[in-house]
Amino acid sequence: MILTVTLNTALGITHRVPALRPHTRHRVTEVTERPGGKGLDVARVLAALGHEVTVTGFVGGATGREVRDLLTGVTDALVPVSGTTRRTVAVVDERTGDTTRFDEPGPVIAPAEWSAFQRTYEALVAGARAVALCGSLPPGVPVGAYAGLVRTARAAGTPVLLDTGGEPLRRAVAARPDLITADAAELAELTGSHEPLRATEDARRRGARAVVAFLGPEGLVAAAPEGRWRAVPPVRPRRTPAGAGGRVTAGLLSGLVDRLPWPQRLARAVALSAATALSPAAGGFDRTAYEELVARVAVTGEAGAA
Repeated sequence: MILTVTLNTALGITHRVPALRPHTRHRVTEVTERPGGKGLDVARVLAALGHEVTVTGFVGGATGREVRDLLTGVTDALVPVSGTTRRTVAVVDERTGDTTRFDEPGPVIAPAEWSAFQRTYEALVAGARAVALCGSLPPGVPVGAYAGLVRTARAAGTPVLLDTGGEPLRRAVAARPDLITADAAELAELTGSHEPLRATEDARRRGARAVVAFLGPEGLVAAAPEGRWRAVPPVRPRRTPAGAGGRVTAGLLSGLVDRLPWPQRLARAVALSAATALSPAAGGFDRTAYEELVARVAVTGEAGAA
């Protein structure tokens, strides 16, 4: 079982419009709703790839009930709270393919609710093959929460992947996660380096065992004890679609539990990210495109170089 943690879950709503123009009225041609928050997005892709997945985090109110009703293919271990789960709204411009997002704040988490989650997490992580800690923290959750969750996973002997940014990332990297994934801007904020490969190495020196930097249409760079690599998609999309970063996390986690060599893990992650651009809904991915792309991802680097 793979465990994904989404502390700031959401109901993801996608609106498609013929063309998005400011200060005008728009007629929506299609509406899609699905469970949102990066960890739930990662879980959905892992389940589609054939993995057994359990999801945990917080849900509350009518929106939270809808999130739970929409969950398919995963085991629901979400923790109820008194507040209302947030919504995220993505507006897709059909003319350009661009996506505009509006993310609501999450519910305020009470100390007793945070304690209840920690008990649930400790029980789940002990039986997991790997755990992914994903996304932002809702109000009320301590900024060092991920650091504590990393330590709990390490104490249980469970590999832990961290996918977040800002101060939660800075604090958690010192807890020595097995892998962190972040975009170039998040790594630059953490390390002060704007050169992605150098930033991955700097992040490793701060505590992470392995680091993967997501470069959008340019692919990935990775630094790990086993080596350093760059992975480039065979066709580079003009933009980074919504949900692409979560696909990278899902691909890396899938490769980890399948014990793939690093080049194959990176190829899986890049192909999933690239296939996201072909999905009609924000956060989706095209399975046929993924299977065609994965063999064509170019991975270069050197084992034992990191």
